[in-house]
Amino acid sequence: MSKADHMLSILWMLKQRRRTAGELAEALEISVRSVYRYIDALCVSGVPVIADAGPGGGYCLPDNFVEAPLFFDAEEQKALVQAAAFVRGTGYPYVQALDRALDKLKRYSNVQQIERMESHERGIETLYTSNAAMAEILQELESGIANGDTLEMEYRKGNEETVSLRSIDPYGLVLWKGQWYIVAYCHHRQEIRSFRVDRITGLRCSGTSFIRPVDFSARDYLLQSLLPAREKGDKLVAVVIESSEVVLNDLCSHWLFGHTLEQRQEGWARFLLDESSLFTYAPYFLLPYGKTLHIREPAALKQRLVVVATEMARHYEN
Repeated sequence: MSKADHMLSILWMLKQRRRTAGELAEALEISVRSVYRYIDALCVSGVPVIADAGPGGGYCLPDNFVEAPLFFDAEEQKALVQAAAFVRGTGYPYVQALDRALDKLKRYSNVQQIERMESHERGIETLYTSNAAMAEILQELESGIANGDTLEMEYRKGNEETVSLRSIDPYGLVLWKGQWYIVAYCHHRQEIRSFRVDRITGLRCSGTSFIRPVDFSARDYLLQSLLPAREKGDKLVAVVIESSEVVLNDLCSHWLFGHTLEQRQEGWARFLLDESSLFTYAPYFLLPYGKTLHIREPAALKQRLVVVATEMARHYEN
């Protein structure tokens, strides 16, 4: 047996009950001195082995450690390997650490368990383009969030060539539609802002720290910032759309329509949109659905769709 196998065997026996060094040595057919070495190695690796001297003594584990789930069942193993497949498609910066964790899981699994895990792992794949530079920036941002470090950021806005230097307190990372965003307090603007990670050209720690607002949600902030700006007192217009459940489900899952949904019944849904979104954004989003939906109201939206469709047809005719 290898050193790792002996250590795992000792851990398994101590999980069952208290054992002396002699009992462990006899069960594993090794010397007592080897038992001492393996116990020391377990302690170094973080296992809280308790050693009691004298009559009735021996080695044991704390009750809370004994009750911990040291092994994963089949469903948990499947979830871990498939979650890893999803993560690899996001640019997640700790993929190598995740692979090491899965290697440990497979190391202490039998042949049948490994084959089952790998069969489930093959069932899910993602399409992505690896970017080592962005993975490094994501790692630095995540570290800044966890440690509360203010960061100096070099940022390129949009298609501009000029790079500006900003000081930010990173609050949270959000993945939305294949793009990573960092939501942070910008010291230059004196307000919370969101920045695309792929536009960050450099990061360094400023040496100062910050305290993250309690219960702050980077996801909620980003979602609200994506919604069209609405002035106080803006008039809301009811939009009633009839369609199949599949199309209505698609509409209701959209970031704009989902947050303006007022009522949903079988075959139709009612949304409340501000006039700006109604005549600028909504027509271009609804037009690709073609004849699969019917706008019951307002008539102004149907007229706007006619204008947009006519302009597009004229553009391609020319």
